[in-house]
Amino acid sequence: MTKYKNSISRRKFLGQSCAALGYTTIFSSLVNLKAMAASAMDNSSTYAFNSDYKALVCLMLGGGNDSYNMLIPRGNNEYGEYATSRSNLAIPQNQILPISPNTSDGRSFGLHPAMSGMQQLFEGGDLAFLSNVGTLIEPSTKLDIKNKIVKTPLGLFSHSDQSQQWQTGRPHERTDIGWGGRVADLIQSMNSNDNISMNISLKGTNTFQKGNEVIPFAIKNNGSIKIRGYGNDNSFDELRTQALNSMLERDYQDIYKNTYRNTVKTSNTSSIQYQEAVDNVPEFSTIFPEENNLAEQLRMVARTIAIRDTLGFSRQTFYVQVGGFDNHDELLNGHMENLTQVNDALKYFNGVMNELNTNDCVTLFSISDFSRTLTSNGNGTDHGWGGNAFMMGGAVRGKDMYGDYPSLALGSNLDLRNGVMIPTTPADLYLAELALWFGVPASELATILPNISNFYDTNSGTPPIGFMNMI
Repeated sequence: MTKYKNSISRRKFLGQSCAALGYTTIFSSLVNLKAMAASAMDNSSTYAFNSDYKALVCLMLGGGNDSYNMLIPRGNNEYGEYATSRSNLAIPQNQILPISPNTSDGRSFGLHPAMSGMQQLFEGGDLAFLSNVGTLIEPSTKLDIKNKIVKTPLGLFSHSDQSQQWQTGRPHERTDIGWGGRVADLIQSMNSNDNISMNISLKGTNTFQKGNEVIPFAIKNNGSIKIRGYGNDNSFDELRTQALNSMLERDYQDIYKNTYRNTVKTSNTSSIQYQEAVDNVPEFSTIFPEENNLAEQLRMVARTIAIRDTLGFSRQTFYVQVGGFDNHDELLNGHMENLTQVNDALKYFNGVMNELNTNDCVTLFSISDFSRTLTSNGNGTDHGWGGNAFMMGGAVRGKDMYGDYPSLALGSNLDLRNGVMIPTTPADLYLAELALWFGVPASELATILPNISNFYDTNSGTPPIGFMNMI
């Protein structure tokens, strides 16, 4: 049996044990399974502890973002193609917010009218867009796909498959180990904290951050997830706390009971350590957008970044998510509400990062299940493929568009059918550039993204796309 399978069986044992005792929230916040594994990955000789800090914030736009109504062609000719293809779902030309990229192919572009804050971030150099990116296994043309002479991603238009593949970087197989988790397996020894995971999730369990050795530390918008009733002042909870403490201090002859006890004890200690540190973070002066769940998540990300030195972190990943993008109906209204939330939250987060002087070392990037069809189904759109993403932070080469923005005319050589756009930039290149900036050696990219060699020479010495400052 391989180490991977052993590792999974231990997790299953712990998960089932926690569930049986009602402590599933504890297991969801476990960080380090080295003590439970037969052996551990030891990278200390390769990756020494660093005093510099970098964080990746993965923003999942759940449901499939209609991204051709997010980044929109604005010039008369290209807007005409867009408006014809989008019919009743086209944003009026005079409502599109103009942007002026540093590099241009002669076409004009703009943003959805709900994105005025992101327009400012773009023009200020803190935001960039990546055009027509999507999951691919190998370079694929329309003819190749129709003739079935290239491999295409499993479950191409499936929410579950595509959201998983964006988080794993493995469109050729189904796995629950994410590329962020694999990165953490490689470089976790850059951090001095062995109790709290470098992968912190604001949305519970996710695939992106799950590794073979590292799993996410799940927190809530207001702090750590604790054992229910533990440490509270009322008499019943005091009895509960005493009983749990008694259980955790015992020494069991059974190895599994001891392992479970140590796991619960470590998790409880981690939650307390985290909460005590984060409680000391003062309120930010940046104005908070009220009734904005994504902003709440990003505020907790910022508070966690603020205590990086206290907790001993040189590298961290964060996972945040906003849903509601599966707009088969009421696209114009639903998308407006979703983009307004994202826009306000990103503007807030960028302000806090500048307030903390961490803007240059924190990069937020968007992913989504897929983009959507250019054609209308009446009042919404259906599942598509290639679409547009955005990256934000001081290390991003902002005020620019990367990749190849396609013609949006129906029937083009990139229109698979009904306005389903074949990606011209593979997700592998997008994720690889982020991983390289984060500190993953080029020689390890294939470990994280096994199809990367189909699109990029890892020995080239040049960035896969070029949207990150690699210093």
